[in-house]
Amino acid sequence: MRGSLARGTADPYSDIDLAWAVPYAQFDDCVAAVGPCLGAVRDVVSLRSDPEAQRSCDRRLLFLTFRDMPLFWRLDLEITAVADGAVDPPGAVGPTGSGRAQDGCTPAVVEDPEWSLAASALANAVAVVKAVLRGQPEVAEGLLERGLRRVGADGAVSGRWRVDVVRLADAAAHHEPAQRPLADQVKRLATELLQE
Repeated sequence: MRGSLARGTADPYSDIDLAWAVPYAQFDDCVAAVGPCLGAVRDVVSLRSDPEAQRSCDRRLLFLTFRDMPLFWRLDLEITAVADGAVDPPGAVGPTGSGRAQDGCTPAVVEDPEWSLAASALANAVAVVKAVLRGQPEVAEGLLERGLRRVGADGAVSGRWRVDVVRLADAAAHHEPAQRPLADQVKRLATELLQE
């Protein structure tokens, strides 16, 4: 565990950050097992892999959401391959010891069909709600602007946070209609927690 939960500074809006160091030889199998393993505990609604990390032979960053869990409680799981017997310090980005990349590994860069710009924009919308509730309007504004850009939406941030988040959610659903159920959840969240 890492992040605010590990530091003891988490609040009700904190997501869950985990780091998992695995042996090089088992890296691909461990990545493939995440969905089925966690799905046995609670239904996984969404499992997305950060496309930047897919360019690495020894690192993946996965984002998971679960059925009937608050939208704030997304699981961010960083999986890092390490040399046998080596352990990375908490928060490490790269492996210890010799890496597969040094052994001539060429990562397959595969277009992830689960990496949706609309879903990313909706994750921004949830983060906007979180930032507003934490009293961080500048952070909220930046998140909102990036979310709108992801789905090609025009318009400036008004500072009327509920309206802005609903606008972002609608823009994401318009950009990708399959994201409408998540967009509706985000709109309900904004309506319940943000002032007009």
